[in-house]
Amino acid sequence: MTDFEDDGPSSTLPRRQLGRFLRDSREAVGFTIAQAAKQVDLSRAVLQRIETGQIQKVSRPVVQALCSLYDITAEETTAAVDLATQGRVKSWHHVYGGLFDSAFNMYVGLESAARRLTSCDDQYIPGILQTADYARAIIGAFPQFTSREDIERRVEHRMKRQALVTRKTNPIELDAVLHISVLYRVIGGPAIMAKALRQLAELSKRPNIAIRIQPFNAGLTWGIPHGPIILMDFDRNAKGQPVEPPVVFLEGGAAPDMYLEKHDEVRRYREFIAAIRDTCLDAVESRNMLRQIAKEYERGER
Repeated sequence: MTDFEDDGPSSTLPRRQLGRFLRDSREAVGFTIAQAAKQVDLSRAVLQRIETGQIQKVSRPVVQALCSLYDITAEETTAAVDLATQGRVKSWHHVYGGLFDSAFNMYVGLESAARRLTSCDDQYIPGILQTADYARAIIGAFPQFTSREDIERRVEHRMKRQALVTRKTNPIELDAVLHISVLYRVIGGPAIMAKALRQLAELSKRPNIAIRIQPFNAGLTWGIPHGPIILMDFDRNAKGQPVEPPVVFLEGGAAPDMYLEKHDEVRRYREFIAAIRDTCLDAVESRNMLRQIAKEYERGER
């Protein structure tokens, strides 16, 4: 099995996601890289490059052999092969945003691998910071989620993601900017909003979490209204170089999600986010505002 092509100018996202999935699947069944590589007639170095997303083209037989070795279901094997095929395209901005659950949800895979998340939102509290009731109200509002079991499964999964920023060991750094309108948009009712805002205030006290509020009088930064924006940065190696290039995620809502990888695109969004942050209240002022508005909900003033 030697159908490989060196890294080129195509999108890195599909093959990074495929690599994470294959690595996690291998570890779940207890194989070392060397053991797994030998079973499918690959060198250890090649399998390691597949798992780190450094090989642009991985053949269908290789993916199928690895999935068979790891006892992966037929459905997930098909999805993994599809990821390998997508890994050859030049642009991958609009696919897989929420097509797959679990291992194949592109955003969740990137989020779990990130070292730092920078989030700007003018619609609602980011999923990684939501309470269960707040998440339930949002998820339950989508017309395609009509099953209570499906809604609860998604809420549970969202709550588990919060461990990325709340765990004691090596938590992700999170810099969240919320427009003040998020605090006044009533999701699920006043009691749910009060609890959600109080949780934000408490989370903002953690050393790895910064939450800042952009007030109404900040106007439009660069004259541009924006939806949810998340910039994901990854770990660096011993030479100080990122192990994965940064990615900007733009949640599409009714439209497809977008993942931007090009250097100039990422740079522009980094500058845009910095400009938004410059108009925000500081951390203490933001925490006090969260608590004050929570009190207003509790008193029935909202």
